[in-house]
Order: sequence, then C-alpha cells, then structure tokens
Amino acid sequence: MVDAPSPAPSPAAGPPEILQPPAGRRLVFVVGSGRSGTSTMAGSLQALGMHVPQPEVDADESNPKGFGEPQWVVDFHDDLLRRCNVAVSDARPQAWFESGKLTNHERVRRRLHEWLEAEFTEHGPELVIKDPRLAWFLGLWRSAATRCDARVGYVTMLRPVTEVVGSKQRVYDARSTEVGRTAAWINMMLHTERATRGHERAFVRYHDMLDDWTVPTFGLGQRFDLDAVKSAAANDIRKVHAFIDPSLRRVDIGWDELEIPAPLREIAQEAWTHLDGLADDDGDTPAVHDALDELRAAYTAMYEGAEALTQSTAAARFRAGLNQQPPAKRMSDRVPHGVRAMVPTGVRQGLRKAAGRER
Repeated sequence: MVDAPSPAPSPAAGPPEILQPPAGRRLVFVVGSGRSGTSTMAGSLQALGMHVPQPEVDADESNPKGFGEPQWVVDFHDDLLRRCNVAVSDARPQAWFESGKLTNHERVRRRLHEWLEAEFTEHGPELVIKDPRLAWFLGLWRSAATRCDARVGYVTMLRPVTEVVGSKQRVYDARSTEVGRTAAWINMMLHTERATRGHERAFVRYHDMLDDWTVPTFGLGQRFDLDAVKSAAANDIRKVHAFIDPSLRRVDIGWDELEIPAPLREIAQEAWTHLDGLADDDGDTPAVHDALDELRAAYTAMYEGAEALTQSTAAARFRAGLNQQPPAKRMSDRVPHGVRAMVPTGVRQGLRKAAGRER
C-alpha cells in the first residue's frame, strides 16, 4: 500500500520537517584504520544475523578468521582510488579532497545506489559494510543510503597506534615505513572522526571486544536499533564466541620499539588519547572535538612543511623516473609495418625527406 503524499506546508508553517527513513532498513559502516579490529566487529555482527554482502574477500594468513569485506565493495573502492590517485593508507591531507570529488559524479552515485538497493531487496533490511577503503568515500555511501531510505550508523574501531603500526609492519610488505604508517594512521583516524561527527556513531575499543565482546556489541544493537543483534539466539552468540580469538592479538608494542620522529609521535599519541576517550560513556563531547580539530590542523601543517622541505628530493625522483622511460616512438613508427609497406616507395621516400630522415 502506498502512503498518500503529505500536503505541502503553507508559507507561514516554517521549514518542513526532515523526513526520517523507514524503521526497517539499517546500514552499519565499520570504519577505522586497518588492523584495528574492524574484521572482528564486522564478523561478530554477521554471526549475530546482520548480512555481509557476498561473496567476501577470502581469508588468508594475515586474517585467518576472515575479513568480513564484500568483494564487490573492495573492487568498487579500488577502482575509485585509482581514479583519484589515492592509496588505501594515504598520509596526505590533500587525499581527502581528491577522493571527495568523486562523490559528485552521478554515474558513480547511481552505480552504488543500484547495488545497495539490490542488497537490501534480496537479503533483508540490515546490512554491515566494512572495508579499510570505506572512509575515503563516506559521503558517497551516505548519498546511496539516503536513496535507499536506510538509517546509517558508524562504528569506529580503536586500537593503539603503536599496535596498528606494528601489526602492519608484521603482516604487510615493508615498502611502507613505520613513519609512513604512523602518518597514515593519523590522517585516516582524524579525518574519519571528523567525517562521522554529527551522525549516529559509536567508538569501540578492540581490546574491549577481545575481553568481552558482548558488552560493546549488544550496546551497538541498542544504540543503532539492530533487530538482528537485539534478538540474537543462543546459537548466534555461540558463533561469536567461537569467532573471536583473543590469541590473534599478536602485537603488543610501545613507542620505544618504533623509530618515529618526536614531533610526529607526539601528534599520534595525543590523537590516540583523545580518540580513545570517545569510547567512554559521554566521551563524545565538543571539547574533545575541538582538541581533535587542533591536532588535525597541526598534522596538516606538519605534512605541508615536510613536503616543502623535501621538494628537491621529489623533483630528483621525478627526473630519474623520466630518464628511465624509453624514448617516445615517432609517429611513423607507430604505424604497423604491413600498413607502411602498402605505401609506394617514392611516396615513402618523399615523406622521409620532408621529415628530415634518411631512412
């Protein structure tokens, strides 16, 4: 049955009220830096009955319990990151501007909306989306959720920056340094916090999930009004107990074990202190927001200063890259030999002479 449209407000009635999405559809985004427990949260919500779009990224040695990441979402984000030249873990503050520009592309917006609508239609009203690339495109996902009449909630996973960096150094390749990973963590976490501010959100410590997952997870069920979590059966709860393995927390290191310049370490530690406080009851306060804004501005200034300081190094690497490129082919060389052979000899000689070439 289709509801009758509401009458248009009279000029004296003031601005119309914002329409709330239907009570049925729920979309939970699990965000935060990789290696922060995002897979643990997504997998727990899935075990309790929320739907993770299929197929998922296959588990591997770095995450033997699985990632809880829809393959379609990962491929979609990878395509967008290539288009805007942004890395999954990008330390550049400018990268947020570059990725944000794609939010206004109607073709991209329509593609995501159509996929998301199909997931809701085919698999039920409560979905959970997790991918380390997700934070770069939150505006795009918000738009799709609005078109699908879905209520959105954000879960940001919190783990000490030293453990995140140490874990990445252990399981990923060494092309990124400890310094680069620390800077990328700051950039990701501070901008993700800002992007979710003012929306329905929760902050969950990874350590709390390992100690007793029931407290933060069922708290999310109440906060976001998730039927699957609130009505979880005993068998679902046993699945989560079997899924969460505290022994997988294999990295427990501090700053003394990382070689990080003092100014960057100070910003990272201060950011972690304030972000960690957001998980406390009544911890999501304007005072904390102000402190995080100051840290984000300080990091941006530090990064821009580093870029200016190392400009000569960047220019040298660019020149070296140009010197390693093969010489550009002449236009005539790009024509297939079979086609060139069809041109009469006299004509070819005339063209070579006009071009200043002997052969």
